[in-house]
Amino acid sequence: MEFSAEQIAGLLGGKIIGNKHIKVSDVAPIEEALPHHLSYITDAKYLPFLQTTRAGVVLLTKSLLDDEALRSVDLASFDSTAFIAVDNARGAIAQLLQAVADTMNPRRKGIEQPAYIAEGVVVPDDAYIGAFAYIGRNVRLGKGVQIYPQVFIGDNVRIGDNTVLYPGVRVYYNCRIGSNCILHAGVVIGADGFGFEPDAQGVNQKVPQIGAVIIEDDVEIGANSAVDRAMLGNTVVRRNTKIDNLVQVAHNVEVGESTFMCAQAGVAGSTKIGSHCVLAGQVGVAGHIEITDRCVFGAQTGVAGNIRKPGTYMGSPAIDASVWRRAVVRFKQSGQH
Repeated sequence: MEFSAEQIAGLLGGKIIGNKHIKVSDVAPIEEALPHHLSYITDAKYLPFLQTTRAGVVLLTKSLLDDEALRSVDLASFDSTAFIAVDNARGAIAQLLQAVADTMNPRRKGIEQPAYIAEGVVVPDDAYIGAFAYIGRNVRLGKGVQIYPQVFIGDNVRIGDNTVLYPGVRVYYNCRIGSNCILHAGVVIGADGFGFEPDAQGVNQKVPQIGAVIIEDDVEIGANSAVDRAMLGNTVVRRNTKIDNLVQVAHNVEVGESTFMCAQAGVAGSTKIGSHCVLAGQVGVAGHIEITDRCVFGAQTGVAGNIRKPGTYMGSPAIDASVWRRAVVRFKQSGQH
């Protein structure tokens, strides 16, 4: 698939500097790009690469045009590279990639066979139900939902408009998933929380988990992640939260809106995580604690207690990142003696 600089600028509402007829068919970093590549620069530290890049088209964040490194450069004089000035080059790349993705994997319609759809379930005309999907009793499907092959949807589940469930997703009974969500292959929503209680003989007895899971709008959950159902009440993932692959969210947890949870992070039961937080890879969060809004936890941080103050934390148990970095320096120094 090939696009000219003029077509790209038109789609993005950007301003072309240079040859509008140059065409590109792929994307690459500015330092590796070849003539058939589209690239982009959002940070001034990459501007020196403009002197040597072979990229056919380069997106530039408009504010960089006033940078000292560009004041003496005549971008219009580049024979084999066209520049397109946009408000946010990284956001513009995302917009272009979405357009390409929509072409490569377009939305589908219709019901493939064999598929099981319980009696009385209404499938919207613009929805897609893939082969070997199972849709239980009293399920409600929103407009434009995309249910890929081998998806299981249990009884009484609600799924909002334009939500996508990729192959092998399992949604247990009574759970709710909002609109414009994406659940990648192997996601499990609503499996039992990890609840057991020893009896008088010390035998672990299962505590029934009769609550549910609520996934609000615009949430994306990566492959093979799990959000467990509550013992009572609901496990909740608030709107616009993004969860990576292989993440565990335990029973009765509440994850605030617009939070990021990276691969292999795990949150124990009944913990509340605020909005606009970041849990980097392999962060572990203890149960029955509260984390305030706008906290960032570095990779492998162990959060053992309440976090009341926004900030960046590292280490186990979690402490202020600046303190942790100084401590690591001292650790290294002590090992040299």
